[in-house]
Amino acid sequence: MPQASTYFTDEQRTRIREAVAKAESRTAAEIVPVVASSSGRYDRAEDIVGLLTGLVLMAITWRFYPRHWYESGSWDGPSMSLELPALALAVLVGFLVGAAIASRIGWLRPLFTPRMQMREEVNARARQAFFDDRVHHTKGATGLLIFVSLYERTAVILADEAITKHLGQGTLDDLCAGLVRKLHEGHAAEGLVETILAAGEHLAKTLPREAGDVNELADALILMD
Repeated sequence: MPQASTYFTDEQRTRIREAVAKAESRTAAEIVPVVASSSGRYDRAEDIVGLLTGLVLMAITWRFYPRHWYESGSWDGPSMSLELPALALAVLVGFLVGAAIASRIGWLRPLFTPRMQMREEVNARARQAFFDDRVHHTKGATGLLIFVSLYERTAVILADEAITKHLGQGTLDDLCAGLVRKLHEGHAAEGLVETILAAGEHLAKTLPREAGDVNELADALILMD
């Protein structure tokens, strides 16, 4: 799974930061780009693989558990009372081993995770970032969050009420669609720069920067591992 902290070069981070500064030089809006490694835990694959591994190991243990004490008339060998604990231990060990293996195989998780769930996780993480990173708490309610989640390959743009009112949801959707196209082509940094500058162009017309306007949020790209 790609890590946000190592996904961009220093030069790309600088370009994104400069794009934010340039866009905000013409508008009262605060533009905050955020890139996350992942938005959800998605441990269903680990649970399923762990359970299957546990059941297989239990079957193997049961198959090879000695039974000659009743088959041959001999009472030599392990007690029958130990069979149930042995099977339970096999399930537990198998589950832990299977879950540990599955957690290291990134492509397994999408196979067991509905796309709708991943989309919901990204939306929830974006909303969390919108509030936790103070995008929602700007003086004029002019925060704009551009959120990208690498593992889910999904982008979300959230805007405060003043921006939504002036731009409309249609414009925000168009900005997000343009960003998604660039991300799909493998040009994440370029996509962020173009989306930030395009947002700045739209916002300069409806929310122009006024004299004495204070930059409330840092112009840096926020990376979340």
